[in-house]
Amino acid sequence: MAYHDACHLAHAQQIRTQPRALLESIPGLELLSPPEWELCCGSAGVYNLLEPEAAAELGRRKAANLIGTSPDAIAAANPGCVIQIAQHLERPLPVLHPIELLARLVERRAMTTTGVDLRGAMEQA
Repeated sequence: MAYHDACHLAHAQQIRTQPRALLESIPGLELLSPPEWELCCGSAGVYNLLEPEAAAELGRRKAANLIGTSPDAIAAANPGCVIQIAQHLERPLPVLHPIELLARLVERRAMTTTGVDLRGAMEQA
């Protein structure tokens, strides 16, 4: 799985190791870092709305860097980044928020250990 550092999280808040540690704690998951990890994907709040051409170029560059790691999926800890990266991928690939990935893992484990499908219960909650 390739990981995209959300700009605000990485640069403004200096949080890079915690999301990686969380993802690396998932058994069997290999975390891949793209070249130019520090490069913004082009979403940047409303930047992609105000400067669509420049944002699209950043999005294409970030998506290419992520795809270059040959991942099965991409994780990005910002919803705007998830949308921007997915929009610029040259081939279909899941782009997930790390919490979405963890929720899927928990659901799968619950079904495996209890035989109970939590999706219905989650929708009712």
